Amino acid sequence: MSDMTPVTYSIGELAREFDITTRSIRFYEDQGLILPTRKGQTRIYNQRDRVRLKLILRGKRLGFSLAETGRLFELYDADNSSATQLKTIMDLISNKKNDLNQQLEDIQAVLIELTGLENNCQNALASIDK
Repeated sequence: MSDMTPVTYSIGELAREFDITTRSIRFYEDQGLILPTRKGQTRIYNQRDRVRLKLILRGKRLGFSLAETGRLFELYDADNSSATQLKTIMDLISNKKNDLNQQLEDIQAVLIELTGLENNCQNALASIDK
């Protein structure tokens, strides 16, 4: 392969690399998040598609919906040098961080409650065993 040939990937290669199903990749394509070219029935993914797939999966892990991820892609594609676009992206990120911090607080509160309940159960069992 020469240096001028762009790197491409098959759907199977990307599925194996990211440990997801080809069906998931086709779903992301149906949602307009990745846009492979086609050669007959064969999908051909480029480096941009690979990066986007990686970002989609990372976003899912962090709690971003596919719609939110798509919105980020749209804003970036529209003009990644525009202050307005970048501020909008930063607002989306800030909102997501706030949501995650609230979830963290909620999880910590539930853990405290569960620990208290667990202690009560242990005490009740200890008094039954006496």
